[in-house]
Amino acid sequence: MRIFLTVLFITLLFSACTTSKEDQKKMLEEKIAKYAVTDINYDESLLDERQKVVVQKLYEAAKVMDEIFLEQVYSKNHEIKKKLETSSDELNKLKLQFFTINFGPFDRLDGNKPFIGNDEKPLGANYYPEDITKEEFEQWIQVNPEDEKSFRSEFTVIRRNANGLVAIPYSEFYKTKLERASELLREAAEFADNPTLKNYLLTRATAFETNDYFESDMAWMDLKDHTIEVIIGPYEVYEDELFNYKAAFECFLTIVDPDETKKLEIFAKYLKEMEDNLPIPDEHKNYDRGSDSPIIVAQEVFTGGDTKAGVQTLAFNLPNDERVRQAKGSKKVMLKNIHEAKFEKLLYPIAQKVLDAEQLEYVTFDAFFNHTLMHEMSHGVGPGFITVNGRDTEVKTELKETYSKIEECKADILGMYNNVLMIEKGVYPKEFENELWATFLAGIFRSVRFGVDAAHGGGNAIIFNYLLENGAYEYNEASNKVKVNYEKVYDVLKELATKVLMIQAEGNYDGAKQLIEQYGIDSPTMINLKSQLTDLPVDIWPNFEIENNQ
Repeated sequence: MRIFLTVLFITLLFSACTTSKEDQKKMLEEKIAKYAVTDINYDESLLDERQKVVVQKLYEAAKVMDEIFLEQVYSKNHEIKKKLETSSDELNKLKLQFFTINFGPFDRLDGNKPFIGNDEKPLGANYYPEDITKEEFEQWIQVNPEDEKSFRSEFTVIRRNANGLVAIPYSEFYKTKLERASELLREAAEFADNPTLKNYLLTRATAFETNDYFESDMAWMDLKDHTIEVIIGPYEVYEDELFNYKAAFECFLTIVDPDETKKLEIFAKYLKEMEDNLPIPDEHKNYDRGSDSPIIVAQEVFTGGDTKAGVQTLAFNLPNDERVRQAKGSKKVMLKNIHEAKFEKLLYPIAQKVLDAEQLEYVTFDAFFNHTLMHEMSHGVGPGFITVNGRDTEVKTELKETYSKIEECKADILGMYNNVLMIEKGVYPKEFENELWATFLAGIFRSVRFGVDAAHGGGNAIIFNYLLENGAYEYNEASNKVKVNYEKVYDVLKELATKVLMIQAEGNYDGAKQLIEQYGIDSPTMINLKSQLTDLPVDIWPNFEIENNQ
């Protein structure tokens, strides 16, 4: 009897495990299917033979950024990856595929829930000890004020030692990998005939060794008459959800589209007028930033590190260093081939599902592309360095972990606000306004599908819920469709712009938290509208031509 029961138990357990494994495979296949595999090609004929060598070396350096970022995300990532890569099990092959997309065992589209193991992702990623609290970090600085600069630095990791906590420079912590990246940049510089590109590559190679990125960021802003547009290093702070202090390594390797870039030169002339036009008192406007605002349209060749994890980037506005922005402004790089892929595979199909039929005709690629442009330009206006209670500080320091959501929300709000300014200035025709509003509304549902916990998704949720509550968006429950109220939308958007900008100007951490808690949520209306999109991919997953050619 005991033997029979044991055999029966083992049989049932095996059956349950088999079912569980099949369920896991199905779940992973569904998650992977949320990313539409998309070929990312570029026009190699724009490059001469020496430039092709530069691109190859930079591709190899970008792969180093992949390795460093993988370590920044989670302390066990390299261990998990090695186990998955050496397994022949079909389920583990799926896990490896999804792990690669997410740069770790946490689903970025599902609130960073684990799909391998049960451990939750640390809020501070792998920048801090996993068990550290905000209180412990802040208390250490209070007791050791001489450590504040290094502890809050974007370019250090925090670790424990025998004496407590210590800040370790990236150049020391990632020394071996950064030495390899530096070597590749110097090798690329040998073949770079453009003097400004050569200077950037050499100064950035040095920055990896010194942990001082200021000179190389200035050199990046000085790139001129170049075909290869590349930026590589630690920049965005989204991964650090504890404080939004620590910068993640990434690389954008692109080729400039000269004809499309020429078309956009006019917009850079309006940066001061955009600052003038902000709906806040003049004392909070930022006239100290540099007036340079180069805009580049480029073809993406390859990306590495942070920018490749999960949702793919449409454009970037860098550098983030306020000292560089004060001296030279910032550069906006629009990735046209990524825009084309996302409009075709994501935005327009979403619009067909959620937008009122009478406004669908206004959803256009030009409006999508131009909003991204204004979004990136709008990162370059508004408060940066501020004074709080007589203390000189920065917006990102005061807003802590809320900064990324508030800043992305600001850029999207001002993106629309400044688009209207461009109509008033005659840059766009008046007839373009309906396209801008309708396309942006449809685009909200592309972003909120990334999750409201993500910076872009949460920022868009604030906009949607606020505009809906105040009548600028109208929801039809019977048809489960939404539309823009063209009569109200500008005034309501301007009101929200004032709220967000004043939160930044005052360094109002509590106000930022309150705005996010009230509006940066999956509201019932948003949930109803998103329910129609389950059969659509959430984003693209790049199949890079350059990688296939290796």
